[in-house]
Amino acid sequence: QAQLVELGGGSVQAGGSLRLSCTASESTYMSRSLAWFRQAPGKEREGVAAIKYDGNTVYARTMEGRFTISKDNANYTLYLQMSSLRPEDTAMYYCAAGTAYTLMPKLYYSWGQGTQVTVSS
Repeated sequence: QAQLVELGGGSVQAGGSLRLSCTASESTYMSRSLAWFRQAPGKEREGVAAIKYDGNTVYARTMEGRFTISKDNANYTLYLQMSSLRPEDTAMYYCAAGTAYTLMPKLYYSWGQGTQVTVSS
């Protein structure tokens, strides 16, 4: 049984918006940190945003102000609201659960299967 399942990817024009969701099992959702990462073809996986168990958030510099991470404790769901999307935001987006409040992928132990986001110019 998958511990993290992402939904909401798709294709959008530059300047548009998308909202990704990630439903977790209860135990996975209770991790110290939940986060979104992305990986474009030929590039390393990079952190997008993380949210700590207490609601504190951190963003990668290039996403701050355009992306918003949030979570719904009642439904064990993580969200990523993306606006002002750019072609360079095109990537596979993954949600993850980890033991540290960070944007370093190696500190996350549970990963979803990913959802594709494509932004056209």
